[in-house]
Amino acid sequence: MRIRESLLAGPLGFGTAPLGNMFRDIPEDEALATVDAAWDAGTRFFDTAPFYGAGLAEIRLGEALSRRPRSDYVLSSKVGRLILDEIEDPSGRDHGEKGEIFKHGRPNKIVPDYTADGTMKSIEDSLKRMKVDHIDFVWVHDIAQDFYGDRWLAMFETARTGAFRALSKLRDQGVIKGWGLGVNKVEPVELLLGLSEADPDATLLAGRYTLLDHEMALQRLMPAAQRKKVDIVIGGPYSSGVLAGGRHFEYGAVPPAIAAKVEKLSALCTEYKIPIKAAALHFSLAHPASAAVIPGASRPARILEDHAALKTKIPAAFWQELRKRGLVAEAAPLPIDR
Repeated sequence: MRIRESLLAGPLGFGTAPLGNMFRDIPEDEALATVDAAWDAGTRFFDTAPFYGAGLAEIRLGEALSRRPRSDYVLSSKVGRLILDEIEDPSGRDHGEKGEIFKHGRPNKIVPDYTADGTMKSIEDSLKRMKVDHIDFVWVHDIAQDFYGDRWLAMFETARTGAFRALSKLRDQGVIKGWGLGVNKVEPVELLLGLSEADPDATLLAGRYTLLDHEMALQRLMPAAQRKKVDIVIGGPYSSGVLAGGRHFEYGAVPPAIAAKVEKLSALCTEYKIPIKAAALHFSLAHPASAAVIPGASRPARILEDHAALKTKIPAAFWQELRKRGLVAEAAPLPIDR
């Protein structure tokens, strides 16, 4: 099932990576209040993953949603990594920059597993952590991360004969509504869409269709997704936070060229008196292949900003000037093109 057919309250969802203590040690009450703020603002699509804080985000999300009817929201999580009972130092994990990102998460050891058995075990564990009886959409997570190097193709092959088939079976049995990848690279999604044997319903693409980075996805991925009728859920619309005033881009320091582009975008938004968050969300959703956008947040106020941003009326002149100044690809669909 295409994910856009399942959304209960529009295209704005909540990406819960920050609830796993992403970049900082978030107090429990603040994390739960953020989910409550999302619900009260109308959010009914929540995305999470075992990897976020070694299960912490799932635990917190499940706790916050435990007072809500399960039929009233759409839930997606991920497979590809198992959270073990074995304890280790989170800051020493062999996950490249990701070890630093979730160094404040739970200390459980994380191991990659894209097999069919690993997929079933991951889903079972996620259900227990969130204390729910089903997950709607399941994404095969981070199959092409830089820290995997050349190994990612072998992992993709394992997923092709393991996770992909297991998830297709669960979908066909009605256990889940659909599946796809959950990645921040274009290449694995292209590879998936080219498989005659695989039939994904949607895919979560993080950071690759934003105001700051969209050309590769625009040229190669989005048209293929449209042809295959595979919905794209846009994760990381603020590019790790730099488009929302944060200090990170691609989970690390902001390069000078990116900082310069953000400055130009911010100046244009100031000129037209619109928040840069509004421009970011509306841009990511303007492509016909985009079904939803799921910014992350760890404070209730940020949730309210996201909802206000999506409701912001942006004048056509802003989009015309954005294109005129070369701040987006010439062929990128804009709201005025509809």
